This record gives sequence, C-alpha cells and structure tokens, in this order.
Amino acid sequence: MRSVRIRILATLLVLAGVGVGGWQLLPAQENSGKTITVGTTDAVTSLDPAGAYDAGSWALFSNVFQSLLTFEPGGAAPVPDAAKSCGFVGTGLRTYRCTLRDDLTFPSGRTMTAEDVKFSFERVKRINDEVGPAPLLATLGSVDAKGLTVTFHLSSPDATFPFKVATGAGSIVDHTRYPKRAVRTDTGADGTGLYVLKTYTKNKRAVLAPNPNYEGAVKETGRPIVLRYYADSQALEAGWTAKEFDVASRQLPPALLAGLSPSDPKQRVTEVDSAETRNLVLNVRAKAPLHDRRVRQAIAALINREELVSRTYKGTTDPLYGLIPAGITGHATSFFDDYPKPDAKKARTLLTEAGVSLPVRFTYGYAEGRGAAAQEAAELKRQLEASGLFKVATKGYEWTAFQKRYAEGRLDAWAVGWVADYPDPDTFSAPLVGTGNSMKNGYSSKAVDRLILDTQQDEDRSLATDSFRQLQEVVAQDVPLIPLWQRKEYVLSSEDVGGGQYLSDGTGVFRLWRLSWI
Repeated sequence: MRSVRIRILATLLVLAGVGVGGWQLLPAQENSGKTITVGTTDAVTSLDPAGAYDAGSWALFSNVFQSLLTFEPGGAAPVPDAAKSCGFVGTGLRTYRCTLRDDLTFPSGRTMTAEDVKFSFERVKRINDEVGPAPLLATLGSVDAKGLTVTFHLSSPDATFPFKVATGAGSIVDHTRYPKRAVRTDTGADGTGLYVLKTYTKNKRAVLAPNPNYEGAVKETGRPIVLRYYADSQALEAGWTAKEFDVASRQLPPALLAGLSPSDPKQRVTEVDSAETRNLVLNVRAKAPLHDRRVRQAIAALINREELVSRTYKGTTDPLYGLIPAGITGHATSFFDDYPKPDAKKARTLLTEAGVSLPVRFTYGYAEGRGAAAQEAAELKRQLEASGLFKVATKGYEWTAFQKRYAEGRLDAWAVGWVADYPDPDTFSAPLVGTGNSMKNGYSSKAVDRLILDTQQDEDRSLATDSFRQLQEVVAQDVPLIPLWQRKEYVLSSEDVGGGQYLSDGTGVFRLWRLSWI
C-alpha cells in the first residue's frame, strides 16, 4: 500500500540490496533448510478458498495457492504471478483477459490450465458460502477459458477487478480435487503457490514445505515454515516466553506490545503503520432492535474512541472516524463530523424521536481470543450503559461459530477487524457496506451502491476520491457500522530471524517466504 510506513525498532539490519521488493535481509545460507516457526491467534476458517474470507485463512492461501496476479512488497498495483500477462480489452472496463503461464503444476503433477482458473472463480460464486469471499466478486458476470487464455466478463465497469483477482478470492485450485458445488472439508490443499501444505491440524499447526515446482513472480522461495495457532493472546504470549516459536504475528496482548523495547538484544520488533481497521457492525434487519437508523445514530453519538483506545489497547491503536483508514486515498472523518464528541443528550433526543422503550436492549457478540476483543466489548458496554439509554448483553464465541452466528443474523451487534484485501480504498467500501456485503448485517443502500459503482469507473484511482468521501458521509448517517480504530501492526521475532516487516504490509499478501535466518 502506498501509505504503509515501516519502522525497524531493533538493531541495524544487514542489507543485501535494494530492488523492486524493497530492502532485503542477507540470509544465513547454512540455515536455508532450517524451519522457522510462526505463532499467531488468527485461526483458519477453511483450507478451501471458496469457504473463507478472513485474515488467518488468507494468510495461508497467500503461500499455498497462486492467483493470476499478486502484489510486490509495498506495491500499489498488481503484477503477473500465475499469469504471463493480464489487462482490460476493448473499452468500458467490462472485459478483462489474462494469458496463463504454461509451466505451472499442481502437487498431483497435473499442469494448470485455463479451465482450472475458470473453475476456481465460478465455484466461489456458485458456492457463495456464508463466510466466503463471493461478495468480493460481485461484478464478475462470467468466465471463458480457451487454451491458455482466460476472459472475465464483468456486469459493470470495475477498475478494481485486477486487485480482486490478486486476492485469496482469486486462488486457483486443481479442478480435479475440489467439488464443484461444495466447500472441500478435508485437511488438504492443492495449489501452485510457493509452499506445499504438508500437514494441517485445525487450531494447532500447519506445516509448509517450499514448493520446488513453483513458477511465478517470486524469484526465491523461502525456508520451511510451521504455523502454530494459539487460542488467545495470552496463550500466544506464553508461547513466546517459552520460546515455542521464532516469530509472533497477530495478536500479542496490548500491554505487552505497549511495553516492547527496541533496545532488547534478545528480540527484534517491527512496527508497521497498517491499514487494518475495526468496526462495530450493527444488524439493521427489520426485526432487530437496532433497525431504526436513529437508534444506531444514538450509539454512534455515545462512543468514546479515545477512551476505548487508551483503556483497552494501551495506545497500540489509533481512533478511527471514517470507513477508509488514515493514509489511504479517500479517507474522511465523517463520523467525527457528525458525532464530534460523546453526547448523551443528543443520543436521548434521537431515541425519543425513534419512539423506542428505554433502555434499548441488544446483544453484542465477539470472537474469543482475538486480541483484546473481550476487554473491548466490556468497555463499549460500559460506555453505552453509563448513559442509561442502553442495556447490552455481551458474549464471546469461538471464531468459526462467531462468523456463522452474525452471518445468520443472530447477533444485534458485533465488532470485526478488517485487514485490507488489496491496496485500494475499494476494499473498505464494497465488501463492508455494499448490498450483499461480507458483514451480513442486512444493510443495503441505493445511494451507497451507486457511489461504489462510481468509484470503480476510473483506472486512475485518485479520480475516485470525491465519491469515496461522499460514500462515507452516507454511511455516517445510516450507521450500518461504526469505525472504532486503526491498528499499528507489530511483528516480534527472535534476534536471528529477519523479514518480519514483510508479513503484513497492506497489500493483503502474507509473505512467509520473506522470513529468513540471519
């Protein structure tokens, strides 16, 4: 992402050179076959690209599967990976065509074909899993495959379609190993990425080996990797203290992050000004207690982001007042403009106009073990109930159960972190507030949908700035969700492991292959 700024807070790094991939650490060649273990709390919802749209799953997809396109570190535009070339054809941004490489093989030994690409995109839309990435491909109408050529026909002009092709939604699978109409449920994965998934144990570990047959945008494959999954931030911290892994990525407890010292010789710390955001999502369905827009506006009028960040996150996040994060084209502070400070009087007036009984009662769900989600829920409950206007019942759920629960409309409110799928503000609009969005909160607005279409008309993305800002103004009035904060991303590694700054850089690609022994 253009706006990402990386600061290394440890000892000076040995530089191997500068190129399109950015600064590179000089690897210790004698350790090239030695496994690097990464610890994380980001659970994997599914190993099937059609059945997951979350950071933990997509981190794995970035390494096991290939898409036609990918992003270089810090890149602002996609580049070919499984494709030799891609581009719009004709006029109107409605037809996108790619020519596939002819040297890609799946783990079975099968050569990848254009039919595999067609199959992969069509099954994402056909399956339309409730927690899958189908909403990301909303403008995809149909796909043709002939020889090594794949042609995508779009239902409306979409300059952002190449960005979406480069995401986990564009992961290419072996059509002989995946069911056409259902998500694959075993513990295997058949892709052509930089790594082969050797073994996977749900909520425990994934063992990855470099793929000797990989061909694509990356010129040097990485070291063997083990991903260890931890139930919560406290377990991750305990694992780090016990030296169970070499790299900690997402999410150590805020108190630990706030106390990290760049002078500690036993570890290196990478801090990234990331584009990850967190939103309080509100169920707007007809029978939900938050259906009335004025009730949602009252909630927005009561939330104190500064206290939330200070009390819960110890300064490791920044308050956010717009749908699009700071530093990204189109960012606006529409929620600050409309709700500049906590105002109980304004909230009461809105609720009186709505004619609802006080206090308004609603349920708030959160995912257990995800950073400080439980503490965040408690703080938001405290703020809303202190006004005497709301009564909030909070409850935590296991990650997969949490996703299914809110997708089925069984929660009134929930908070979800949002990691950029690709380096464009579109990733913070259509998937979050467009009709059929991935938040599954029942929100639909003709004005928002029109503005989303407007933002997708121009390949020069700077021309979409005004439409993005207008969109955020509508969202601040409709309040289908409330932006809470923007994260500072931290990666903690032992002193002899480098490359942690490449794991999360706002492009949506999780580059395990950039980790190396120093």
